[in-house]
Amino acid sequence: MVLDVVIVGGGAAGFFAAIQIAQQNPNLQIVILERGKEVLNKVKISGGGRCNVTHAEFIPNELVKAYPRGRKELRGPFHSFCSGDTVAFFEERGVKLKIEEDGRMFPETDSSQTIIDCFTSEVDKLGIKVNTNCAVKNITPKQGDTASWELDTTQGILQSKTILIATGSNPKIWQQMETLGHSVISPVPSLFTFNIKDDRISELMGVSSAAQVSLLDGKGRAIKLDDGKKAIANGPLLITHWGMSGPAILKLSAWGARELHALNYQFKIQVNWLPQLNADEVLGLLKEIKSSEAKKTVFNTRPFELPKRLWFKILGAAGIQEQLNWAEVNKKQLQNLVGELTSAVYNVNGKTTFKEEFVTAGGVDLKEIDFKTYESKICKNLYFAGEVLNIDAITGGFNFQNAWTGAFMAAKAIAKQF
Repeated sequence: MVLDVVIVGGGAAGFFAAIQIAQQNPNLQIVILERGKEVLNKVKISGGGRCNVTHAEFIPNELVKAYPRGRKELRGPFHSFCSGDTVAFFEERGVKLKIEEDGRMFPETDSSQTIIDCFTSEVDKLGIKVNTNCAVKNITPKQGDTASWELDTTQGILQSKTILIATGSNPKIWQQMETLGHSVISPVPSLFTFNIKDDRISELMGVSSAAQVSLLDGKGRAIKLDDGKKAIANGPLLITHWGMSGPAILKLSAWGARELHALNYQFKIQVNWLPQLNADEVLGLLKEIKSSEAKKTVFNTRPFELPKRLWFKILGAAGIQEQLNWAEVNKKQLQNLVGELTSAVYNVNGKTTFKEEFVTAGGVDLKEIDFKTYESKICKNLYFAGEVLNIDAITGGFNFQNAWTGAFMAAKAIAKQF
């Protein structure tokens, strides 16, 4: 028997695509192949088990800014299926989403199981077959037959008119794609935290503050990204027992994924703890305080909205003793304080995976995909969706939105061709 559609990968993109295809063309025989024992594993663990479904950015041209790789290619697809469409999809199936302060969207139940149950019940209802423990060993194109493809799997040979690859970061599938003539951009980690051992942040675990962070190479030179811009990010910075994390750090780990991999994760960062101010402005403010608060001790005066423990560490690093009052602070100490506040350099020695949000930068080369349909430009009736492509995003629900959008576009094109 020749199947109509085989979807390789039982994750977010695979399930979403299967549902969309079956709804648009109920007569098609669709099978999802999952190499593991369970489906939707990444959905289960994402967002600390709550599943960060999407992000509350509903304007496509703004949404694309969250994607270090895929920004240009996603603009068109996001005009067809964006975060608002994702919200509508789930709400139509009784799953209400809520928006958190930082824009991340979760099911109101705060449980990823709600999303999994939604998908599995839809698949059952639509008569889509799901084969677990079914790994694909080989994919071969067929000539002059009713089937376009033959798949050699651990459960036997399957033939299909169409294939959708939605395997995420799977080296074996990438090798298969190379065999079929596709180029694969070698994968490197994205979304990780920075390992830093430094007295200035020791014993500050859990302290968070707004910051502007810049990436520097081992010699202290600004790291530039593909577009020639310096790697700089603004946002909350969280000090951890192993170094630094938080949105500002995670953004840089995504944007600089390839550059930091090339440096073997030995690099520097420059931190401005007062992101709204530059060095001259900070110096001016400190001089005013030195004059107006002359008799007060520096440790008991906090002129900036910094956590108290961080302020004390910064003062110590600038060489200012605890008993010193503002009148006694000399010119050199003042300059040191400005430096520690606006351009403190920290050495990074390695990385740590951010929770379970492991994402890779890399995958099938985007130049080889038609983004109107998500079909391969090299092999007819071969489609892609999700992280198997060289698309990745910063944390916040954006990687899932890429999966939903790609799956929707591919499903629309597949359903139409029958």
